[in-house]
Amino acid sequence: MATVDARPLIAAGDEPFDAIMAAVRALAPREELVVLAPFEPVPLEGVLGAQGFDYVAEDLGDGDWRVTFRPAS
Repeated sequence: MATVDARPLIAAGDEPFDAIMAAVRALAPREELVVLAPFEPVPLEGVLGAQGFDYVAEDLGDGDWRVTFRPAS
């Protein structure tokens, strides 16, 4: 499983999309990607959903979210 913690990038004013997409490209077949964010990344869910990923979004509280992306079966 790969993990991208987008929270420090976003807090620093950076855009995490390129780092997330690099992590997606580096995934092994059937490997999951976990993205941690300070909000539910709905646009990312749409982008990766269109690329064949299912996802589960979990509200961790205090505004933090964990979204697990899995290649669709």
